[in-house]
Amino acid sequence: MPKAVIIGGAKIGDYERALSFIEDGDFLIYCDSGLAHSDKLGEPNLIIGDFDSHENPGLDVETLVLPHMKDDTDTVFAAKQVIERGFKSCLMLGASGSRLDHTLGNISAMLMLENAGVSAVLADDYCEMEIAGKEEKQIPCDYPYFSLMSVFGEADEITVKGALYPLESAKITPDYQYGVSNEPLPGQTASVTVGKGKLLLIKVVSE
Repeated sequence: MPKAVIIGGAKIGDYERALSFIEDGDFLIYCDSGLAHSDKLGEPNLIIGDFDSHENPGLDVETLVLPHMKDDTDTVFAAKQVIERGFKSCLMLGASGSRLDHTLGNISAMLMLENAGVSAVLADDYCEMEIAGKEEKQIPCDYPYFSLMSVFGEADEITVKGALYPLESAKITPDYQYGVSNEPLPGQTASVTVGKGKLLLIKVVSE
């Protein structure tokens, strides 16, 4: 099944990298000012927004116009649409950048997707973010660094293998983030599992 791709309005510097995540048949959802990326990333299948930061283009495409006064950001509303429409995987682009509040909100939207059974990845020019839980996540050695961040509450029974700093049945709490800047061992693929709770896995591609 094709994946949903939510495209927000944060800056994308490396369009070639962004395009490398998009496959033929993917369902492209543009959120408001994310439409500024449509010339580079492809035609929308769905447009969502209150259009406070981009004009409604009036395309012959399904468009959900949201009120200005609402609880959900455009991106969170898009994530709910991904769940309602039955997608099993979702990529988020243009969803992290200079607006830290929006970035954190979009990371929370990834957790919403994961809790609904939708595998989620948020990618930008510098890294890829995923939710690490009981299912093993792998980090090939072509990623120079990776970090495990406790941003969803305490995480326990953490195992990290094939890395410079291995862990076995460890705990990471929000007030002690010692999982920052680990490294896959040369020629190996590191792996992460979390027995209790969830962690944000950040795989760094460049500094």
